[in-house]
Amino acid sequence: MNIAVIFAGGSGLRMHTKSRPKQFLDLNGKPIIIYTLELFDNHPEIDAIVVACIENWIPFLEKQLRKFEINKVVKVVPGGQTGQASIYNGLKAAQEIAQADATVLIHDGVRPLITEQTITDNLRKVEECGSCITCIPATETFIVRQPDGSLEIPSRSDSLIARAPQSFKLSDILSAHERAIAEGLHDFIDSCTMMSHYGYKLGTVIGPMENIKITTPTDFFVFRAMVKVHEDQQIFGL
Repeated sequence: MNIAVIFAGGSGLRMHTKSRPKQFLDLNGKPIIIYTLELFDNHPEIDAIVVACIENWIPFLEKQLRKFEINKVVKVVPGGQTGQASIYNGLKAAQEIAQADATVLIHDGVRPLITEQTITDNLRKVEECGSCITCIPATETFIVRQPDGSLEIPSRSDSLIARAPQSFKLSDILSAHERAIAEGLHDFIDSCTMMSHYGYKLGTVIGPMENIKITTPTDFFVFRAMVKVHEDQQIFGL
C-alpha cells in the first residue's frame, strides 16, 4: 500500500497573509493545497492520502475536498505545534489503515509543483533501498560555518538540496519518530534529517527544479507563473 501523508499544519507567518493560512490561498479559484493533493489523487499507484491540517481549518478543507473531487483522502487529522508533530499525527493515522511495510510519501501541502514522475521515482527508490529523498542539484555554493568560526565549502558537484516528497517504509519512519519523542527531540527540520540522525541509509532521486515550497510572496508569484506555463502547454501543445 502506498500512502501520501500531507502536512498542512503551519500558519504561514512569512507569507504575511491575514485572512487565511498560506496552504489555503487561492490561485484561479483553487487553494494551493488542492493543487498539491490533486497530484497524489491522480497518481495510479497512490492508494490513500492522509492530511494533517490546522484544526480550525479542517471543516474548510473537507468542503474543498468535496468541491474538487479529491477522492483518495481517507483521514484528515489535526496538525501539531511543529512540522515534526504534524507529520507524526499523519503517520499515526496512516498506521490505522495500512500494514507496517506500507510506503509513505511525506509531502508539504504547500509544495504543489512536483510531477507524476517524481512520485513514481519515490516509489521505485523505496522498493530498492527502503527510503527516498527527493532532491535538486545545488546550483550555488554552500558555505558551512564550523564551531570554531572557520568555513567549510563543500564541492558543489557533490551537493544536493533536499526537498519533498521524502518517502519511507511506515514502520521505519514511525520508529524514528517514537525514538525522537522518547528522547525529547522535537526540532528535526524534516524527515530525512531525523532518519539520518538515527542511522538509516537514505536513497535519493532528482526532482524538478521548480519543486519549491511556497513560503513567501515571491514563491507564490513563481507558482502562479508556473501554473500559467502548464496551462499554455495544454492549450498550445508546447
